Amino acid sequence: MQKKQETLPIELLEQIQSTGAGYDLLRYISLPDLFGSESEALLYFMGRSLARKFNIQSMGDIIFFFEKIGWGRLELFKEKGNKLEFHLLSDAVVQRLAMPVDTEFRLEAGFLAEAISILKRVECECVEEVRPKIHQVEFTVVFVE
Repeated sequence: MQKKQETLPIELLEQIQSTGAGYDLLRYISLPDLFGSESEALLYFMGRSLARKFNIQSMGDIIFFFEKIGWGRLELFKEKGNKLEFHLLSDAVVQRLAMPVDTEFRLEAGFLAEAISILKRVECECVEEVRPKIHQVEFTVVFVE
């Protein structure tokens, strides 16, 4: 029986060191091979699960998380009605889009959906749109009512 784990402090990310190459190999080659056609769905739910592991208390914590683990610079672009729109930019995004393997942003989308759900205390879903010409990923988080 697994014991209930408390959330981890966001400051834990300061102690994690990585060059990223091993991470990219696992994420873009090994995991899709292992997960097969369910890869995108499983990565989305892995992202949601990851968000629940950390003590996220503010939008700043989410932005810090994205930057610290190398996903890029996340910016809240627009907040309207039941939607939030975020932009993800960085050299890391440019490099990922240029990689000679299929890249996706489902892990980030799942993390963002769950993190916003935690902050807003409402169920959320997130979709992403990759804009390769401007080296940007747009995430739209929708509050599910």
